[in-house]
Amino acid sequence: MRTINAQQITDTVARLCIEANCHLSQDIKDRLSGMYAAESWPQAKEILERIIENYNIADRECVPVCQDTGMACVFLKIGQEIYIDGDLMEAVNEGVRRGYGEGYLRKSVVWDPLDRVNTGDNTPAMLYTELVPGDQLEITVAPKGFGSENMSQIKMLRPSDGVEGVKDFVLKVVEEAGPNPCPPIVVGVGIGGTFDKAALMAKKALLRSVDVPNEKPFYAELEKELLEKVNALGIGPQGFGGKTTALAVNIESCPTHIAGLPVAVNINCHVTRHKTEVL
Repeated sequence: MRTINAQQITDTVARLCIEANCHLSQDIKDRLSGMYAAESWPQAKEILERIIENYNIADRECVPVCQDTGMACVFLKIGQEIYIDGDLMEAVNEGVRRGYGEGYLRKSVVWDPLDRVNTGDNTPAMLYTELVPGDQLEITVAPKGFGSENMSQIKMLRPSDGVEGVKDFVLKVVEEAGPNPCPPIVVGVGIGGTFDKAALMAKKALLRSVDVPNEKPFYAELEKELLEKVNALGIGPQGFGGKTTALAVNIESCPTHIAGLPVAVNINCHVTRHKTEVL
């Protein structure tokens, strides 16, 4: 049994909050550069150039890539041979509190969805835990802005709707979102499970690198097809037209009930932020 002190978790979460907000992952940068090279619509090409300039400044100056520094979504893969010395939830929240304070990141969380009083420190984090074999703790911090989060949808399709129903729903969600989620976007799709599981899978799909297809050939082909169809919508960067509406469509799936076909679509803007560290 290996012991991990809660302070280690706090320190790591604090650092990842800052790093995720200030430094885009290389897969997103590479895909943006590739889309810029392939884009032929002048307005779209200029916007992509500004996006690339923006993340380069953020890298150089260590400032947030976007003013919406998001709600801190924290994913933990906890090895079953680990003992955590301290309060896990408080360790994560203290890390968010410190990271958003020390990084001068915008605090966007309110205590209650109806009274709208700001918590002042961007806590509480949205914490998701998963038990896995081993003696390591994997921490992923994924700040989620709400310009894109607000465009996400879930639908309980009928099994008879099949794959065509899934395609139609994904395209409908993206088309209805239009310019609101600050395209080019990354589209996370969760298929199967229950109402809540599908939504969580869609969120987790956004953590996968945009250059890594689904490990199942069927879903890898579906991702490719949907990306082509999404980009054919012509929404383009920031909604000004062009063929760069999405950087990727990432699908995750799991078993479901014989009577159900839950599908969730979680949209993220091009500032698809996530940083991971293993303790």
